[in-house]
Amino acid sequence: MTVHTETASPGLWREIWLQIHQEDYPWVVARLYSRLQNWEDAQDIASEACIQLVTSPSLEQVRVKRAMLMTISERLAWKQWRRRELEASWREHWQLQASADCALSAHEYLEICEALHAVDAVLQSLPFKARTAFVCSQIDGMKHAEIAALLGISVSCVRKYITKALLLCCQACDG
Repeated sequence: MTVHTETASPGLWREIWLQIHQEDYPWVVARLYSRLQNWEDAQDIASEACIQLVTSPSLEQVRVKRAMLMTISERLAWKQWRRRELEASWREHWQLQASADCALSAHEYLEICEALHAVDAVLQSLPFKARTAFVCSQIDGMKHAEIAALLGISVSCVRKYITKALLLCCQACDG
């Protein structure tokens, strides 16, 4: 079915949605379940993938819907896994350092998780050398000269990468 996304009527969108949801959704859920071993996650990710496909501005250029759905689904599953790993890592770190009298409220916990996800998104968007320089500096505590030697770049370049990453992280956390 050829669709011109800019001019498609609501009826046509409904038809496309129903076709994808009836024909491809169960298949995507089954494939995801075989990997995730969780029906709810598989269904959530498959639904989001269907929505992203149907609302894609390049829908008319998609030749194999199932392949595109799986590509979208795998990306969403990876993001979900990464998000959960980040939350679990932070929770574990916090539990090791927290005492009984400094428990977080649900709101504080949510704010911290959102900030972590924002920082993670910023770091993932950075080029490899910039991301590595930032992590080596902030997490590993390496000196700028050590990072420069590791990456084969100048110390001034390391400073620029770290400054840019810090600025972007601050902007992401401020909203």
